[in-house]
Amino acid sequence: MNQPVSVLIADDQALLRGSFRVLLETAPGLRVVGEASDGAEAIAVAAKERPDVVLMDVRMPGLDGIEATRRICAAPETSGVRVLILTTFDLDEYVYSALRAGASGFLLKDTPPAELLSAITVVASGDSLLAPSVTRRLIAEFARRPEPAQLASGDLDALTAREREVLTLIARGLSNTELAAHLHLSLATVKTHIGHLLTKLDARDRAQLVICAYEGGLVSITGRKA
Repeated sequence: MNQPVSVLIADDQALLRGSFRVLLETAPGLRVVGEASDGAEAIAVAAKERPDVVLMDVRMPGLDGIEATRRICAAPETSGVRVLILTTFDLDEYVYSALRAGASGFLLKDTPPAELLSAITVVASGDSLLAPSVTRRLIAEFARRPEPAQLASGDLDALTAREREVLTLIARGLSNTELAAHLHLSLATVKTHIGHLLTKLDARDRAQLVICAYEGGLVSITGRKA
């Protein structure tokens, strides 16, 4: 029998933490291993419990969810912990920073319960929670940002022509199934290409591949190849 997915809930509002706990503990295949009211506590509990997934609020007193995410994902003892950002506002100004810090995706706090439970399972399985529509909104947010690219275009030189093509399409929001159809490849082959991209670009998941494509200049803000 598969082990249940362990979850840490990090939110500064006790009422929300309690609501999430009740929802998760009544769902099959999930178990809550701890709660945290701020970023510092989230880091400490994550190090102690090693949860599969952290539901991380962005705006918390003291150490916020962005920095907590960065530290959890960077620390060797918690590098395998997946972080799912919960935000009140669609495309919260901090979400992009959270994804760069290592978060595997984000959800709105008013997400329907069934979608939240599904999202936790998706993230725990090692995938990233960036549906095509979410990816496109993330791209739009990135395009409005004035800061210079963080990734040198030369970092993409190690990619093959096919890998660059796959990365471009990922950045445009295509799912694996859509990638396979567009490129006339099998799903297994698409997944192999994505695995190579993750390794070569030292990216945690699909969310960071999107960021790499834009920061490396592979895709312009208009959606065309740079």
